[in-house]
Amino acid sequence: MARIAQLWRREHGAQNFAVLRHMALSLLRQEKSAPGGIKVKRLKAGWDDTYLTKVLFPEN
Repeated sequence: MARIAQLWRREHGAQNFAVLRHMALSLLRQEKSAPGGIKVKRLKAGWDDTYLTKVLFPEN
């Protein structure tokens, strides 16, 4: 059973990461408090844990 799960992850790993990348980009696009483009927002989220929390859990 573990071998099957390992094989499944290996075969679908690229697709899984593509989904995560799309979700991350979508969250960054929705975040409007910081000026700048996606690259600036991505770097800021990497540097500042408070901003990362704001991106991941937006207040409506």
